[in-house]
Amino acid sequence: MSNPARVPSDIQSTQDQIRSVGLRATPARLATLLLVQESNSPLTHADAAKALASNGIDKATVFRNLNDLTEAGLVRRTELGDHVWRFEATHGESGHESHHPHFVCIDCGSVTCLNDLQLTASSKKQSDDVGQVTEILLRGRCNDCH
Repeated sequence: MSNPARVPSDIQSTQDQIRSVGLRATPARLATLLLVQESNSPLTHADAAKALASNGIDKATVFRNLNDLTEAGLVRRTELGDHVWRFEATHGESGHESHHPHFVCIDCGSVTCLNDLQLTASSKKQSDDVGQVTEILLRGRCNDCH
């Protein structure tokens, strides 16, 4: 009797995530979410389409999957001031919502996630008095361009 093929746990857990929000875990959708989850910075549609082209996934399918995953809450779509949508996973390794600031280089356009940056208590209080902060964006020159 042969053992059934085992799916690596990261793939299985990603399939489970997709199914838990009521979507089918198609190979293209699974590849798209895995790509976004494994990325160190938010991806544009063009970045994702280029990376997934070798898997035979066309641009329209990538676009549709990014939007479906965004609507389902597994991916966050953000615009960082350059009129280009970028996509990143909404949950970190801990499984909790992963809100964090971004740094955008004004010269090369690179985007860096600042995962450990936190508002101070007084900044948080002051921002809470105004409204709910949904995103923090810092601009400057990265070390490569400085």
